Amino acid sequence: MRGIYITANDKVTEQAIALLNSIRLYDPDVPVTLIPYDDNYSAIAKHLKEAYGVKTYTDLDFIERLSQKLYDIFGEGFFARPNQFRKQACWFGEFDEFLYIDTDIVVFEKIADNLDSLKDYDFLCCDYQHSGGITNVFTPKVIEEGVFSEAELKDIFNGGWWASKKGLLTEQDLYDSFAECIAHPEYFDFSQKTSDQPIINYTILKRVPRRFNLVRRDEQIPGSWAGSRHFQRRGDILIDPRNGDRALQYLHWAGIRIEPGCPYWDIWKHYRYLGDPNPPADPPPAPESLKKKLKKMISGFKKQIGS
Repeated sequence: MRGIYITANDKVTEQAIALLNSIRLYDPDVPVTLIPYDDNYSAIAKHLKEAYGVKTYTDLDFIERLSQKLYDIFGEGFFARPNQFRKQACWFGEFDEFLYIDTDIVVFEKIADNLDSLKDYDFLCCDYQHSGGITNVFTPKVIEEGVFSEAELKDIFNGGWWASKKGLLTEQDLYDSFAECIAHPEYFDFSQKTSDQPIINYTILKRVPRRFNLVRRDEQIPGSWAGSRHFQRRGDILIDPRNGDRALQYLHWAGIRIEPGCPYWDIWKHYRYLGDPNPPADPPPAPESLKKKLKKMISGFKKQIGS
């Protein structure tokens, strides 16, 4: 049985709607299960069930047990957003093969078809996180102390999109991995308030040898990060003009607040209000702050002096 997991609470309702609209546009039937991000999820669970047939994860006791064990091992306050670890419930849910997707994503294809590659591998990702080096995942300590080889570090990935198989990791595997990580916090880069990404990368690189990054299928697979400004819209999708006008598989606003004026706001708004004949108008831009005005004035004075 195949399906998609997401994590969400009522706070990210708008993002979840955009994601589900995009999933359902290309795949009306794929099962989707919600892993509650916290206890504030009743409204989003009700809406997603009624509008898209999304189920809520059944073993909520396991999610609480995982959260408590995380606190027991790392201590409260270690992570900026510890609830991101709730996505690890994917290993123990209803789907034999699953895809996990963050809610700050929209997809441009029948995204669950990527699970076909699990016939050859046990873990899949699909991004260019590795091309930026080890930032936001590891520190140079992992190289200096031989924790991972240079080749292994080319397999680091973004924690917002990944696929695997039920039972590949046991509950004890997770706890053992957590214990190894807290024993060496100097290995991990939390400087930009990432939480689960360094830990899940460590876990996969250490415990799952049959892994594959789908962007390695050929040299013209487009990227997926909304911080890349060269993508162009073509109808309902984005294309990459630098890679033969190939269509993106999905777009991820990782680290970017989704709001008017953000990169590719038009494509996100398109999916959020898909099928709505009267989408709301964008609010007017916020007035420029006094701080920004002063910076511009100072910059102007400096230019005049320099000239």
